[in-house]
Order: sequence, then structure tokens, then C-alpha cells
Amino acid sequence: MPEPVTPVTFPPAFLWGAATSAYQIEGAVREDGRTPSIWDTFSHTPGKTAGGETGDIAVEHYHRYRDDVALMAELGLTAYRFSISWSRVQPTGRGPAVQRGLDFYRNLVDELLAHGIKPAVTLYHWDLPQELEDAGGWPERDTALRFAEYAQIVGDALGDRVEQWITLNEPWCSAFLGYGSGVHAPGRTDPAASLRAAHHLNLAHGLGTSALRATMPARNSVAVSLNSSVVRPLSQDPADLAAARRIDDLANGVFHGPMLHGAYPETLLAATSSVTDWSYVLDGDLAAINQPLDALGLNYYTPTLVSAAAASADGPRADGHGASSFSPWPGADDVAFHQTPGERTEMGWTIDPTGLHDLIMRYSEEAPGLPLYVTENGAAYDDKPDPDGRVHDPERIAYLHGHLSAVRRAITDGADVRGYYLWSLMDNFEWAYGYGKRFGAVYVDYATQARTPKSSALWYRQAARTGTLPPVTAAE
Repeated sequence: MPEPVTPVTFPPAFLWGAATSAYQIEGAVREDGRTPSIWDTFSHTPGKTAGGETGDIAVEHYHRYRDDVALMAELGLTAYRFSISWSRVQPTGRGPAVQRGLDFYRNLVDELLAHGIKPAVTLYHWDLPQELEDAGGWPERDTALRFAEYAQIVGDALGDRVEQWITLNEPWCSAFLGYGSGVHAPGRTDPAASLRAAHHLNLAHGLGTSALRATMPARNSVAVSLNSSVVRPLSQDPADLAAARRIDDLANGVFHGPMLHGAYPETLLAATSSVTDWSYVLDGDLAAINQPLDALGLNYYTPTLVSAAAASADGPRADGHGASSFSPWPGADDVAFHQTPGERTEMGWTIDPTGLHDLIMRYSEEAPGLPLYVTENGAAYDDKPDPDGRVHDPERIAYLHGHLSAVRRAITDGADVRGYYLWSLMDNFEWAYGYGKRFGAVYVDYATQARTPKSSALWYRQAARTGTLPPVTAAE
């Protein structure tokens, strides 16, 4: 007779959330004063996205947000993380706000609060106003200064009602996919520019944090969401260990070093010295970046497996966001990336919940006493409605059960994890992949914009309402 399975139960105050980003869901790209962002420009450039697809319409959240919030409430969410479109609020990235743009977010926040859902605002999820890119973009220091002004505008508008704030989402992608490999907007391929962009994103985070705190109630929480990599060496050979350290510095230390500890890793500076001289790090920058945080967001999908380049690499570069002949890893041309073994999602990413546990425990040690949130975690599958119109996605349920169990193990092991945001609330524009990859717990028929909760959404609702993970077969 099998042993009974101990229920996986979470603390009562644990937040059960879902996440989205502005360009991926809003649409209405030319309405109410909004001007193009780098993703509008990039997606309209031939050959940059699958099928030439764009976020022009996306899933029409700009016009359907009330229905979408009602759906969130039906699904038992206690928190919702969304991003602000900078060019909707401040079209040129400078000057006064467009109140119609701010009103959309004011109304969205009011709707969330009316349904008992805690809003979590991300100020920047990759959609830089095109005019700022035309002036040099993130490799230019001025962009960080403009971000601080933008943060103050949004903090003034929403800080009385929104308590959870995130400055940047995945600055690694903004810097190294946007300016290194070029698979993300703005599509530049300049290793030195990618490192300058990383520094100015760090500076934007620090200045933005200070700007928010200057304008908002002290009770509010300011965080950043990092897609920190779980970097594993192919073997314990010293060359492979050195390769893992190189990638760990470029994936993780380049951001958490200055943000959490006030310094870039010396090993990072040495490894990239042939790419850049870091002269753009000015006196006072590191102190400005190293603002005390109220929480840290961690985004996790799959681990990274590397070796010294002498080994045979049997997998793609581990940027996870499309192919490019240009590397997103400046100064690491002697590192090979390998496909980690195991089952994979539709993105080709290996499913490995142990990586999420390892990541949480690492940052429990990296930033002791700092509350943690899993601000993104999820999987893409080839979801299709059955003849009755229902969408069964048992693979996603198994994925969520495994990763949420890993979160609970981390809490048991002493980590202060206070919430989980499923990526994503609903199917949407998946950047360079267009609409071909479905991450949503809610299925979207892009022709009609009809929303249908998948079986994973019903499973997640039961988890959120009870605080206990249902069996993987519960929603089937």
C-alpha cells in the first residue's frame, strides 16, 4: 500500500499571482497619445519577429481590462503583476505625463483593488520609448536619468494605491539580448554597448528607487526582478568551473553585485577588459545603485549548463530567446553552452524545478533578510481547444506543481518567499516568437479575443483558494 502523500501547503499570507507585460497584452499602440517604443519599431522591422507579427493588437487588454480583472478574480488571484508602458505615459521619454495614459493605469489599479487583488507595478519591461533609443538608448547615461523622472511621475500617480513596485524586469535581457545578440529590441549587436547598457540599467534602478521613495508612502515596497541564471558546469574540471564562473558573472553578478553589494565582481571586470574599460562607471554611481531594497524578485525558467569551449557543445547558446550569430555573452567566446537533459517545454527549455529551489536558496544567502518573490515562472505548450472548447494542459499543471513544490521546499529550508507570480496570466505576444508560443493559464483565441481558462488555471485557482497544491490530476 503506497504511503500517503503529505499535502504541500503554503503560509496563509503567501501571494498567489500572475504576471503580464504592457507590450505583450495591451494593444492600442497608437491610442491616447502613446508613441512607438523600441518593440514597436523592432516588431515592424522585416525578419525580426516570427511571421512579422507585432503587438499592435496583442490581446486588447487596453480595452478589455475590466473583463480581464474579473477573470483574475474568478481564478482566485490575490496579486497581479503588470508593467507600465513608458511611451504611453511619457511619449518621448521626457517632459510631462500624458494624463490619458496614466488614467488607464489608475483605472486598472482601482479595478484590481475593487476585486481584492493586490497590484504590483513593474516600471520597465523592455519597451523603451523610441525617441530615447534614437538618442542612444540604454548605452547612454542620460537614459538612466530619464528613467528616474519617469519613475517619479508614475510613483506620484499610483503610489497612494500601489504598495508593491518593481523598477526593472530582467535587465539582462534588455542589455544583452537588446544590444549584444540583437534578438530583442532594439536589435543592436555591439558587445561593448551591451555592457554600457547593463551599467546604465543598474543606475536607472538605483535612481528610480530613490525617486520612488521620495514620492511614495514609506509603507511601499521597492524591488527589482532579475532573471538570474542557475549556472552549472558540465564537469568539475577546472576549465569548466572557470567557464561557469564567467557566465555567472555575466548573468548574475553584473546586476546583483552593484545592486546588493555596491560593486561589480572583480572577476567580471577582468574577464571583460578586452571588451570595455568600464570608464563609464563614474564616482558615486555604485552608491547610487546600491539602494536598500524592500524585496527581490526572481524569474526562473530553466538552468544553464556550460563548459570550456574545447568540449563539444550539443545545444544552443543559452540566451533562451532566439538564435543569433552574435553572442549575448561579451568576453565569453571561450565558453560552450549545452542542452540540459530532461523533458522540455515548447520553448526547448529543460524542465528542472531543482533550479528554482537552488536559485531561491542562493539569494537567501546573497541577500540575507530580504524578502523574495518568484516574479515569473511558467511554461509554453502547444495548447489547443478540444471539440467542446475546453483547453486541457496537463503538462503545465505538472510543471506548476513541480516548481511550486520547489518554492515550498525553499520556504521549509528557511527562505523568506512571500509570493509566486505565474507567467503568464494569458496567452500573448511572445516577443520575437510572435504568437506562436503560448505561456498563458488562460487560452486566447487571437481571431476573436475570447478568453478560456485552461485546466491549469482551474488547478491554480484551487491552489490559491486553499493554499495547498492540488494533485496534478485535480483539474482534469
